[in-house]
Amino acid sequence: MAGIVGYGAYVPIYRIKTEDIAKVWGEDTDRIESGLGIIEKAVGGIDEDTTTIAVEAGRNALARAGLDPQKLGALYVGSESHPYAVKPTATMVAEALGATPNLTAADLEFACKAGTAGLQIVLAMVDAKMIPYGMAIGADTAQGRPGDALEYSAASGGAAFIAGPEKESLAIVEATFSFTTDTPDFWRRQLADYPTHGGRFTGKPAYFKHVLSATKGLLEKTGTKIADYDYVVFHQPNGKFPLEAGKQLGVPLEKLKVGLLTPMVGNTYSGASPLGLTAVLDEAKAGQKILVTSFGSGAGSDSFAISVTDRIDAARKKAPRTLDYVGKKKYIDYATYIKYRHKIKT
Repeated sequence: MAGIVGYGAYVPIYRIKTEDIAKVWGEDTDRIESGLGIIEKAVGGIDEDTTTIAVEAGRNALARAGLDPQKLGALYVGSESHPYAVKPTATMVAEALGATPNLTAADLEFACKAGTAGLQIVLAMVDAKMIPYGMAIGADTAQGRPGDALEYSAASGGAAFIAGPEKESLAIVEATFSFTTDTPDFWRRQLADYPTHGGRFTGKPAYFKHVLSATKGLLEKTGTKIADYDYVVFHQPNGKFPLEAGKQLGVPLEKLKVGLLTPMVGNTYSGASPLGLTAVLDEAKAGQKILVTSFGSGAGSDSFAISVTDRIDAARKKAPRTLDYVGKKKYIDYATYIKYRHKIKT
């Protein structure tokens, strides 16, 4: 089986508080915070985009793997906020990491699960011996229309994983399972500045149907149960949905809380469940098991059963931990936020 030989995270330093957004739009801060379970979100700087976030996360993954980037045979960047409509992000990231020219590279887009889709691809390529190593990145500088509910949650951040042979892995991916339907809960047309969403429709028929179904499918495929896992990570569009999904599946809160970052950084879309996984890998011990289920609007979920190896301790010391990025922050006001996120049209 293939596994994860390196991982890395990156979260921008800037934050805006939920209360500062609510004041601008005359909303009740307590209602927003309790409704979404988010108190602040990460904001990319004026010189940061999906590419720069992916590069930082990729460098951290390479450092943990102790790998020459020239050994990467594939690199995929999953995002719904690629800097260019027509020009790959993956080639820029590969160039910046020093991985070019002898590799295949491509951009992926499946709302919030493009990062986990990329991980499935590189794991399969390594397992099939098509490539020795492959990198999958989920990164976003997510968009939210001013005044829309998404503006409180759409955030910036990303995570990278390097797939490689089992004998070198710090975590073995024992199985993966996907559940996919055409559920139009979230979309953005060409030339539209901001996405449109189906409001509450994004919950029960979209998020919960897919996350619960993919997780149950993985448990059935592997013959395991929730009690067999030490950590569980669900996609986190807000702070409440993953807790409700865990409640419906009988997941104790202590198994969820390590990977639940949205209350502190917002929804980093393609980086959300991957970032949660990096936070868990920063803490997990050899022999422990992790269940991860992503979600992408449109809609689909990828679920993974992961077993941590004794290589984890040495690897995690080679790059900043996810919570190092989460804890390092500078607050900005709403005017600076809309400037940094290019919401002012001139």
